[in-house]
Amino acid sequence: MTFLARPAVRWVWLVLVLAVLLAGDAIRFTVGWTVFGILAVLVGIVAALILVADRRTWRVRDLPAPFVAFLALATLSLAWSAYPGATALGLLTTWLIAIAAVAIGLTVPRARLIRALAAVIGGVLALSIVFELVVATIIRRPVLPLFPQPGVDYSQYETIPKMLYWSRNELFEVFDEGRIQGILGNANNLGFLALLGLIVFALAAADGLLRRPVAITGVALSALTIFLTRSATVTVALVAVLAVAAAALAMRRAATPRARTVTWVSLLAIGAAGISAVIVLRETLLGLLGKSSDLTGRLGIWDAVIALAEQRPVVGWGWVSFWMPWAAPFDDLAFRNGVRQLQAHNAWIDLWLQLGLIGVAVFAALVISALVRSWTTAVDRPQHLAGHPEPYRATALLPLLVLTALVVQSIAESRLLVEYGWALLIVMAITTKRGDAPAEAPRP
Repeated sequence: MTFLARPAVRWVWLVLVLAVLLAGDAIRFTVGWTVFGILAVLVGIVAALILVADRRTWRVRDLPAPFVAFLALATLSLAWSAYPGATALGLLTTWLIAIAAVAIGLTVPRARLIRALAAVIGGVLALSIVFELVVATIIRRPVLPLFPQPGVDYSQYETIPKMLYWSRNELFEVFDEGRIQGILGNANNLGFLALLGLIVFALAAADGLLRRPVAITGVALSALTIFLTRSATVTVALVAVLAVAAAALAMRRAATPRARTVTWVSLLAIGAAGISAVIVLRETLLGLLGKSSDLTGRLGIWDAVIALAEQRPVVGWGWVSFWMPWAAPFDDLAFRNGVRQLQAHNAWIDLWLQLGLIGVAVFAALVISALVRSWTTAVDRPQHLAGHPEPYRATALLPLLVLTALVVQSIAESRLLVEYGWALLIVMAITTKRGDAPAEAPRP
């Protein structure tokens, strides 16, 4: 326990946890699922030990009630699961991520979390650009992962689908509908990580948490990666993040109750007008984003998942997190371009399938409560212990902007239920409920 109290050890653990969560695909493609699984279990065990070591600094009531309820519901679903083996494995990963995220939320100060996120995201983005450069200039052909995804057999294809490649060798084709995938092997995930980087580096620059050249480089690298990935989901999420940030800053400037009322009404009117415009112009906007009317095959997947969810609408088929390709019905549920899908490409439809309407309601309570608290954290002026108002901090916007990005992503991807999505949701929900963690954990 004394060893775990050292700041350097805590820093290494935090960076390693974030690397496993944010760059899990890169690790799995490079060293395989077995090594990744061992690494994930180890960081989860260390997270549990950290929670024990810091047990005097937190209480169970610091955890949001919907979070506890959701974990309980997912665990209880083992009793009615149609695939108990897959549910047991899914629960293991869900609990490991939850324990690590709880340890971060309860013991890591926001400033340290931002620096660690900047380090990991900056590293992933830089390595991704270098990786794509090497592929485009030296290898000069698409590259397959060293270790394929579970259930994937390349020999079954006459022509391997582009979706299965680690890199498609499209760096020099970005002006002709090409997209880079980076070390994550997925343009959408890499683009979303770049959006997180844009948030983190911008807030760190505003509050002076990083040296200005480092922060500016991080912002530029994040913006470049967003452009190179050409993800429609990330583009929409970026617009939403900018809009929410502008709204929060406008509320900060409203110093009187009357000014706040006027600002609220103005924001609601602008929001309603924006939503109406999106509904009316949806076909045009999809065309501008390079998406077909079926959202690149997502509508077909949603129809298949909804049809299955309607057979068990209340409690679902059982929690599974990532779909297990060897377990029915996931072995033959959804395909795109001949590739088996391991998610519903919509977190809420996925939830309905796995935990029914009860699961959707509990999870929605977790998300909505976290969003409400993150808004309060972002717009309310902080108070000194003596009751005097303190200056606003840019980093107070972090939970609001990250949650906004995750919610938008949840419409087209199921990442909110797994890995970095699930972990960041937990961290933001905890930190907005109990406040920032102490700067240093007390020594045993």
